[in-house]
Parts: sequence; structure tokens; C-alpha cells
Amino acid sequence: MRITNNMLINNMVYNLNQNLKYLEKLQYQKATGKKFRVPSDDPIGASKSLKFNTDISKLQQYERNAKDALSWMKDTEAALGEIGSVLHRVKELTVDAANGSKGADDLLKIKEEIDQLREHLIQIGNTTYAGRHIFSGFKTDKPLFDENGNYNEELVNLGVDEIFEYNVGVSERVYINTVGIRVFGVGDVPNDMEDFSMPFDESMEEIGEESSATLLEVFRRLSDALGANDIDGIQDALGHVDAGMGQVLAVRAEVGAKMNRLELTEKKLGAQIESVMELLSYNEDVDMAEISMHIASAENVYISSLMTGAKIIQPTLVEFLR
Repeated sequence: MRITNNMLINNMVYNLNQNLKYLEKLQYQKATGKKFRVPSDDPIGASKSLKFNTDISKLQQYERNAKDALSWMKDTEAALGEIGSVLHRVKELTVDAANGSKGADDLLKIKEEIDQLREHLIQIGNTTYAGRHIFSGFKTDKPLFDENGNYNEELVNLGVDEIFEYNVGVSERVYINTVGIRVFGVGDVPNDMEDFSMPFDESMEEIGEESSATLLEVFRRLSDALGANDIDGIQDALGHVDAGMGQVLAVRAEVGAKMNRLELTEKKLGAQIESVMELLSYNEDVDMAEISMHIASAENVYISSLMTGAKIIQPTLVEFLR
């Protein structure tokens, strides 16, 4: 087989291009800090990177959910704390009024403050977080109470599934909202204040028949007793207020426990994201010192190829014919 000059030149040019292509690949890696730019460069590495990026996206979404849930519950806890402060003030006023030393005018002044505190309690029940009512179950666009302190008619058909949850992990969910009836109760003031907080499912069933909130009824009765100078009624209200405070504290403790859990979950997610990012970096990122050495070596190879090629490609027609 005769090796022609044209064959030598074509083969030389092909090898030069291969060397230049390899050098360009190394320079790209150094410029971007990444080992590959298309899946064909490293199919297995690209597949791993795709999985790592998917995992990071999921974890980041879980982290955003946890942050949002924690913010929601912080507002809920603040609202419950404010309700507790209102009840504490009502208790102070009730104890002061129940000792029998107040005149009718003094009791009317206390009544006025109790009425204002009742209005404030209604406003707390309609507290919102990011435009959503925190005590209204799924119907977060509806306030819990109307202006008279009765449960909103559009919430009459609430069910036990009105608690909604956030995904904060692959198989981890947390219930974040507190339905208002767990705090304010349903219906008239019971004779036995141990029944102040009815079982959750029973309370839901009662909403269809009773639109009033027990805690607000306590305030109303106390106001009426103060207006009528009814010492026995005022003393009865004292026990009701204590029961209401106990119920609010129980719900607040539950919310606090969930907040602690969410804070731990948020830290865990942050650590998981950092761990997966380290794996992604190990899979994709180049070693700058190593890549610089490879580039220097590839440049030497390419220059040597050019020098060799200069001897293969004849510079003149005479040398080509010789």
C-alpha cells in the first residue's frame, strides 16, 4: 500500500484537531470549574448530578415549607399569648369586682373594660398571617367571628379534616393550624367547666347548632353580672375565666411543642442540603491544581504536534516533488 503525502497530511490534521479539542476541553473545565458540560462528557457523572440537583431542590422546598410553617405557628403562638394576657386582665378585674367592696359605678367601669376586652378577643380570633386567617381551618379567606362574636356562618360545616399540614420531609408532615373552636369553645357556658373544651370531633359537630363561642359567652355573662351588680354571677365567672385560661395554655403548649419540632427539622434540612451540595461539588467540580497540570501537559503535546506537522507538510513545491 502506497502512503501518499495527502494521507499523511489528513492524518496529521486529524490528530492536531484531537489534541486541540482535548486542550479546549481542559480550558473549559478550568474556566467553569466543572468537569463536564454535556452528558456525553461523563454519562455516569451527569446522571449523579441530576439526582443530586433533584434532591437539593426537594430539600430546599421542604426547608421553605418548614420556615413558612414556623412563621405561621409563631403568629399563632403570639395570638394565643395575647388571649392569655386578655384572660389574665379579666381575672384581675373579676377578682377585684367579686370582693363586694365596689360600688355600682365602679362595677360599670369594670364592665366597660370587660366589653372592650371581649371586642379585642374577637379581633384576636380573626388574626391573619400573610392575609390568611389562622383560626379558620381550611377557609383561611374567611374570618372566624362576625362582628357580634358569633362563628362565621360560612364556617358552620367545618369538619375534623379542617386541620391542614405541611410536608417538611420525604415522609414527615406537621399539622400547623389551630382551629378556633379549640381555643374559644362552642356553645353556651357549661355548668361543669371541665367540659369547657369538648372533644375535637364533637365540637365540630356542635357548630352546626351553636354559633356562639364559649369563651365569649363567659365575657358576656360577666358583663351582664357587672351591670346588674350580681356578685354571685361575678364569682361564677371567675371559675369560667380560670377554665378558659387553662384551655388556652393547653393549646399554646401544643403549638410550642410543634414549633420546637419545626426548628429541629429546619436545622436537619439545612444539614442535609449542605451534605448533598458537598456530594454534588465532589461529583462536578474540578481540582484547579490538577487541571492546570493537565493543561500545561496538553499545551506541550499540542505544540509538539505542530512542530512535527511542520516537517510533514512540505513548505515548497520542490520539496513536495522531491
